[in-house]
Amino acid sequence: MQIIDSSEFDAYWKNAALAPDGADTENAVRAIIDEVRKNRDAAVRRFAAKFDKSSPEELEVPKETVVDALEELRRSEPELAASLDLAAKHIRYFAEEQKKQFVDFEREIAEGVFAGQKVIPIQRVAVYAPAGRFPLISSVLMGVIPALVAGAEVFVASPPLEDGLPDARIMAAAALAGASRMFAVGGAQSIAAMAFGTESMPKVDMIAGPGNKYVAAAKRLLFGEVGVDFVAGPSDVLVIAGTNADPNFVAADMLAQAEHDTDARARALVPNRRVADAVAAAVEERLATAPAATASIEAGGLIVVYHSLEDAVRIANAVAPEHLELQDVDFLPGLVNFGALFMGAAAAEVLGDYSAGPNHTLPTSGSARFSGGLSVRHFLKTVTTLRCAPLGKGYAETVRAAEIIARAEGLNAHAESAALRLASSTHNL
Repeated sequence: MQIIDSSEFDAYWKNAALAPDGADTENAVRAIIDEVRKNRDAAVRRFAAKFDKSSPEELEVPKETVVDALEELRRSEPELAASLDLAAKHIRYFAEEQKKQFVDFEREIAEGVFAGQKVIPIQRVAVYAPAGRFPLISSVLMGVIPALVAGAEVFVASPPLEDGLPDARIMAAAALAGASRMFAVGGAQSIAAMAFGTESMPKVDMIAGPGNKYVAAAKRLLFGEVGVDFVAGPSDVLVIAGTNADPNFVAADMLAQAEHDTDARARALVPNRRVADAVAAAVEERLATAPAATASIEAGGLIVVYHSLEDAVRIANAVAPEHLELQDVDFLPGLVNFGALFMGAAAAEVLGDYSAGPNHTLPTSGSARFSGGLSVRHFLKTVTTLRCAPLGKGYAETVRAAEIIARAEGLNAHAESAALRLASSTHNL
């Protein structure tokens, strides 16, 4: 665990970026995409045999199998099932409240000129659910539920295990969330299959959900062929702690992020060396019960001693963390770059990960500078409308302005289209 002064931060940050994946990953994924584009199901099965734990003959999981997985979970792990029920309830409520902010409208912006918008759900969405080191049960809920609330048809895809089926808990979560279909297909080949459509898998309009670097590369390469939510990088957290922050709370939340993988980054901003040493000691002590976090903490765990809250705000905005926690610090209006904000020690980031309601799919690698987290809005299109009553002064002025601008750009057909309306506007157009 490294401790530095805020005066050293700028130099540290210049060298802190992770080296990007080499061309090997992208080239490998391009080959997979090209093969799936040409050979569809046959290519998917071939790559499953190479990369997954099995290559099922039938790529779609029968609906009754998915429903049975949920019923089995309720019998065998009732506490987990109840927790997923609660999380789903909160996620759905939050998504429904978000959707209320997106409404159709029309306004008369000039006499005779009516401009508006319509909010339309994306028609068909796929949610990818990885099942590698950690089967991300919660990501199924976080992807499927907002898409359903938006009004989309939603499928889930997840890698097959030895029995040819996805992880049973992931299937249970898909059934609980309300996904209409499920496919036992993983990796970059899954993303390609859903982008193009195959004999077994329908072509979708958008793909959401996390994955490894091959899944991320496939989403990046196929964006435009299909919509995507994010191209996710390593997870990270930044805790801004005050003088009286509990070091154990700070340390626990740092380790909760660090255990994702070796590239995850856990950082804290603290007001003095005493708090820094206390947090570092708490991290060291708690690593005994969180060994998976050790590599990440050793590679990039960081505590920065700040000298004023303005200093802390500057550093936080530069980092643009995926998760920003405030412990013993009130909200600071200058904070503008973060994926999700957790205010107060009681608002542990882990609650956002699982059960509180807001989505846990968030911008990483500093992209919180220009992006927010996954929400119902990702599954809605806001399209514009224009309606005109060609009798008012405002309409004539609007048409004339369009004609003049078009001629200035040298687009005479545009200008003539406008001029024709202007000439006809007195003839009951």
